[in-house]
Amino acid sequence: QVQLVESGGGLVQTGGSLRLSCAASGRAFSSVTMGWFRQSPGKERQFVAAINRVGGSIYEDSIKGRFTISKNNAKNTMYLQMNSLKDEDTAVYSCAASELPVATLRAKDWDYWGQGTQVTVSS
Repeated sequence: QVQLVESGGGLVQTGGSLRLSCAASGRAFSSVTMGWFRQSPGKERQFVAAINRVGGSIYEDSIKGRFTISKNNAKNTMYLQMNSLKDEDTAVYSCAASELPVATLRAKDWDYWGQGTQVTVSS
């Protein structure tokens, strides 16, 4: 079992930045694939970014160049640095962990989820 807790969400102006954190417990952080998803009202949960056990990362196209995923295995914590935020980035952001060695874009393939943190971008 992996327990995940997100933090760092909030209200930010368009063009601003936020850094989300995801603290994990219950398993060695380096033994799972970690990722971020987001969900806006009325929309399906959307893949944002993922980082695998050796630090390789993938991103959803709309956030490439603006968001950066990283992790600190010693602290069992993953981060999502979000820059140049747009109104359409407004969503509940959730971190997830997968037993699979390779990240998938489908939420149903992920095994563990945090409770989510709200990010609101407003001009």
